[in-house]
Amino acid sequence: VHREAHEVHTKEAAVESAAWIGCGLAFSLMVWWWFGGQATGEYMSGYLIEKSLSIDNVFVWALIMGYFRVPQKYQHRVLFWGIFGALVMRAIFIFAGVSLIERFEWVLYIFGAFLLYTAWKIAHHDEDKQVDYNQNVAMRLVRRFVPTTDTYDGQKLFTLKNGKRVATPLFAVLILIEATDVVFAVDSVPAVLAVSREPFIVFASNAFAILGLRSLYFLLGGMQG
Repeated sequence: VHREAHEVHTKEAAVESAAWIGCGLAFSLMVWWWFGGQATGEYMSGYLIEKSLSIDNVFVWALIMGYFRVPQKYQHRVLFWGIFGALVMRAIFIFAGVSLIERFEWVLYIFGAFLLYTAWKIAHHDEDKQVDYNQNVAMRLVRRFVPTTDTYDGQKLFTLKNGKRVATPLFAVLILIEATDVVFAVDSVPAVLAVSREPFIVFASNAFAILGLRSLYFLLGGMQG
């Protein structure tokens, strides 16, 4: 659908967002068919929790895109790879979390304490504080170890400059998106694990919620415009 770089308008984003939500809800019927009513309740609870918590990702993406002045027609490509990386990291977090809980049940108390701490941080966040993404740890590591250029080359993450392969600003944006998702995963995965301990159900609910975030990003952006 998005092989060619183009601006995603509100109507297109609304159709895709509805399609992804429909897929997530339809999959609950498959869960009911395979595992029964209790598993379906766990799946829907996990889906709704992850969907609501992932809204923060969308607003952070908007801040990052605006900070680096990413052209709108290239934003979908970087979000595509960002979502792909997020799915891989969520799988790692989920299976590691389930293994920890099965071996050490008291880890749930640590997860709960961390959720309370992050809730307190959000409630006391200073809205007027300016964020300098160039000072982000992930960004400093990229600038230090990966040759980069300040100019875009279409939707490419890497390009050739003076005969050398260098990273474009889109690569830096991708790294920041992945870094922020790690932070959000630390919040959302423990919340979903409190609902279900079955890795398949937890990952499926996370996956369907995350896959619809790209279209939701463009939908909210179009409504704001």
